[in-house]
Amino acid sequence: MRTGGDGMKRECVAGRSWAIIIMQGLLGIGAIIGGGALIIDPSGNLVQMPDSLLEHSPFGSFLIPGIILLLVLGVMPAIIAVSLFRRTHWEIGEKLNLYSNQYWGWTFSLYTGFALIIWIMAQVYWIQHVSVIHLVYFAWGVGIQIVTLLPDVQRRYAR
Repeated sequence: MRTGGDGMKRECVAGRSWAIIIMQGLLGIGAIIGGGALIIDPSGNLVQMPDSLLEHSPFGSFLIPGIILLLVLGVMPAIIAVSLFRRTHWEIGEKLNLYSNQYWGWTFSLYTGFALIIWIMAQVYWIQHVSVIHLVYFAWGVGIQIVTLLPDVQRRYAR
C-alpha cells in the first residue's frame, strides 16, 4: 500500500478488470457530456430534445434530469472507473458498501448498473416510447452488472 500526494491510500493491484473500467469510464464520459449539455440549456435545444419528451414527466425542463444524469451516471461512474484502476480508499464509499468482503468500487459498479437500468426505465415510462438508444443503455446497465458479477472480477476486487 502506498500514499499518493493527495494523502489517499492506494493498493498496488496485480490484476484489474479492464472491461468494467472501460464500461464505467465510457458511461461516465457520455453522461457528463449529456448532463452538462442539459444543464447548460435546460430547454433541450442544445441536444435537440423536444419539450414533448417532458409532457408526461414531473419535470418542467431538462435541468433536474441533467443534474441527475451528470452526477449519478456521469461523475459517479467516472470515479468508479478511476477507483477500480487505482484501488483508491474512500471513507464514504466504504460506509455505503453493502458487501464488506469486496472493494467499495466493485460494489458501486453494481449500484451504477442498477441506476442506469432505473434511469432508462423511468425515461421509457415518462416518454411512453422505446427507441434503440434505450435498449442499448438498458443492455449497458445489465452488462455492467454481469461483468461486475463475473467470478474473476469478484476475485480481483475481493478484500
